[in-house]
Amino acid sequence: MTEVRPTAATSASLWERDQEIAVLTQAVDALCADRSSPGTVLVLRGEAGLGKTALLAEARRIAERAGCTVWSARGGETLRSVPFNVVRQLLQPALVTMLPEEAREYLGDRYDVVGPALGIADPGERQADPQGVCDGLVTAVRRLARREYPLVLLLDDVHWADQETLRWLAAFAERLEDLPVLVVAARRPGEADGESARLLDTVAAAARPLATLSALTPEATAGLTRATLGAHADAPFCREVWAVTGGNPYDTVELLAKVRDSELEPVEAQAGELRALNRAARGGGLVSRLEDLGVDATRFAWAAAILGTGITVDMVARLATMDRDDAVRCADLLRDARILTEPDPAAGPAVLGELEFVHPLIASAVYHSIPDALRRAMHGIAAQIVADLGLGAAAASRHLIQVHPEDDQEIVEQLREAAREHLAVGAPDAARRCLERALDEPPSPDTHARVLYELGCATLLTAPATTIAHLRSALAMPGLDGQARVDAVFRLSQALTHNNQLDEALRTVGTEAARLPDGPARLRLQAVRYMWEGIHAGETASPDRSARLAALAATCTGRDNAERALLILRGFDAMTHGENAEEVAELCDRALVNGRLAPGLGWTDTEWGLELPMMLASSYAYTDRLDRAEALFTDALRAYQSAGWSGGHLALAHAYLGLGHRRRGRLTEAEDALRESLRLAERVGRGLPLYWSATCNLVDTLLARGHVDEAWSIAEQYGFAPPYPSTIVLPDPRSVRGRLLLAVGRTEDGIGELEAAEKAAATRGHHNPVLVPWAVDLARAVAAEDPARAARLASDARRQAERFGTDTAIGEALRCAAALETGQRAVRLAAQAVAYLEASPCQYEHAAARVEYGIAARSTAELERGLALARSCGADGLAARAEKALQAVGVPL
Repeated sequence: MTEVRPTAATSASLWERDQEIAVLTQAVDALCADRSSPGTVLVLRGEAGLGKTALLAEARRIAERAGCTVWSARGGETLRSVPFNVVRQLLQPALVTMLPEEAREYLGDRYDVVGPALGIADPGERQADPQGVCDGLVTAVRRLARREYPLVLLLDDVHWADQETLRWLAAFAERLEDLPVLVVAARRPGEADGESARLLDTVAAAARPLATLSALTPEATAGLTRATLGAHADAPFCREVWAVTGGNPYDTVELLAKVRDSELEPVEAQAGELRALNRAARGGGLVSRLEDLGVDATRFAWAAAILGTGITVDMVARLATMDRDDAVRCADLLRDARILTEPDPAAGPAVLGELEFVHPLIASAVYHSIPDALRRAMHGIAAQIVADLGLGAAAASRHLIQVHPEDDQEIVEQLREAAREHLAVGAPDAARRCLERALDEPPSPDTHARVLYELGCATLLTAPATTIAHLRSALAMPGLDGQARVDAVFRLSQALTHNNQLDEALRTVGTEAARLPDGPARLRLQAVRYMWEGIHAGETASPDRSARLAALAATCTGRDNAERALLILRGFDAMTHGENAEEVAELCDRALVNGRLAPGLGWTDTEWGLELPMMLASSYAYTDRLDRAEALFTDALRAYQSAGWSGGHLALAHAYLGLGHRRRGRLTEAEDALRESLRLAERVGRGLPLYWSATCNLVDTLLARGHVDEAWSIAEQYGFAPPYPSTIVLPDPRSVRGRLLLAVGRTEDGIGELEAAEKAAATRGHHNPVLVPWAVDLARAVAAEDPARAARLASDARRQAERFGTDTAIGEALRCAAALETGQRAVRLAAQAVAYLEASPCQYEHAAARVEYGIAARSTAELERGLALARSCGADGLAARAEKALQAVGVPL
């Protein structure tokens, strides 16, 4: 081991860190060598005091010598509740130097999404999507990294980073394959738990392997001791230094500083004094040393620990209630005692302040030494200081949540305002903490229910079960009346539905609707009940539901959103049941205002949710009104991207856009959209309806393309198999899986799945042969063994298709009938199928009909037209079939 460092200027904490320094140097050299090189993540792991911060400082020096731009930030034990705290430290210095228009140019369309989270723009009125903000931050840093190449990001104490920063860091670390940037993060093992621990594990998985830092060896400790105290330090004294500190670099440096300050001779005879000196460096010893500096210095240090970041003498003076001259004197005392220090100018202006603690260990020890009651009171004063400075309720909330509850309604209102600010920047967890703390105050009886309601809304996307409890409690109390109560009932029904408690959701909405007089509020809740029933795939709908819905919708003219909602619901119900498509489209058209979604029913409007516009667009998609459907799906994608919603909403938008492409016959575009949907859905969580929508449509599209093996691989990888979700998935997953099983040669299993689809469709009355296409596939599958049954199935499919009345439905039924026939009858039916499907907007089905007609009629012209259509659709399997048929009739290819 190296006993003496080559340069005295090198930090003492870098002893025996040659390997880590070599890795850092190599990473910086690789970054600077090639702008096209992939990014790198390095994670320095080690217990407190092992030199992680010193290594980050060395990384800065190495990077700056190489001409890199370096940005840095640090987590704090008392700052974990401050959302985006660490990522703001990281990015604000670069962004605040830009003019507003320059920042907007570099952040592009993400400015309005990430600007509020970074504190450089005011938040909007709408609740921000946390995943969208996270993705926006990833995009923003990627753009800035390309501008600032070569860029090095240094993050210290990431185990204490706020959860919003960790979510960004985990996502960013996974997307560095094409971005030349070096990320170096330092953390202690075992300090984080729950979601924070999972996110840190994600970062570690993306990082280059690096050994956990170890304590100094006795040899290195001896070398450090002699370098600090002089070469005359004898071996027994050096061994005792190592024994007392356990080789911890920070403890060793602090102990040697005390030896030097006390003028203790570094010889064996004085070694017995080391343990006492070491006790004064940490924990209770540090507190005693702080108290020895006097009451004022102790109060100053306490106030600094309460502030945690941005420590200025003036703010500390206000918090510690001392005049400025005394505060300056205390700051000098604490600097001399190596408790506080001036920030390193080389670290950049990440945290605006005049002072910082010498080490996080000291900051934690000082904070935890403050008597509990006094600490809570000081947080209250700090909150008032923050408010007086005009920094906003959200900035003050980290202090407010620490204040002792005292039935203070002003604090309740401040916490509610802070929660609204947190939601507006995409930090629902921070909002939840504020509202939970407001409940502890507690709120006055006339606002208690509203706080519970706000808390339920804040947790809706992250914890449906918790939301249910909060909203039930709110509805059981006085204080929620009129529109607010109706909103709360709707939110509760949403949470119950998302938590697979549909029956309870229906009872909740029905009970509330029954107690209301006729009018818009009651009509809204009636519509909500029909909406939840309409998307449910189980057997809970009563037999007369459709009749009741039809009767109610018949009274609606579309004069308000409740009536428009009922028209959409009636149109969707009629579409799934296979009623006349012209009437379905007419109902849907009446729900629009000048051909567009009405205000309040839009994709990002929260009064009704996204289910209604999805039902509307789906009704158009399956009634051959693909122009209308695609316009709505495209609007959904644009609306969610513009609003920065990149979680489940965006996943569904891509899924339904893929469905639109699939219906149109643009199979390549459909596959691209559906793969993106599945990628987004993976982040939200498996098992949700949006996950099934992406998977089912992707399997269906791959089958249409003829990529059977890939379709099976997707089904296996993503669990596309029973049990199916409780909500409707379009198209019918049982029908799609049955077709998949047939395609891979599992005929018996495929027939069983299609028969299960038949039963499920009969239970729900879903007789739209395009939406639930089990019959045509089952007829083909059983034709050889049971031709009579196949004929009945084909006949029933044609009858239902003619009842529904779209060219696609009738054409598909005729294709099935033709496949079951031979000779001229097969040719005639195939020709009829082509005629209908040529008029249909569904080009893949048209291509398939052309190829089948060409084969039946042995028509070279029809096969060539079918081949051209198949190629334009991206239907590789169908194109191969057409090519084979052409070769069979002697056409060279």
